[in-house]
Amino acid sequence: MTQAAVPAIGEPIRIPLKEIAPWAAFVVLLAMIVLYFVSTEQGALALFSNSYVHEFVHDGRHLLAFPCH
Repeated sequence: MTQAAVPAIGEPIRIPLKEIAPWAAFVVLLAMIVLYFVSTEQGALALFSNSYVHEFVHDGRHLLAFPCH
């Protein structure tokens, strides 16, 4: 019977948080803007006077369980 070789344990991977933080903040800001348009952009709180944004995100709104009718 042969003995299995034990794999060598390497150094843990270091995550450079200072390099990731600006990208993480950008992604969070972008997600909040998308969430605003999907959830709130209609009627009294609309940033745009027409209903193009509402119609563009209409199916996504229902998919995410936001009422709009």
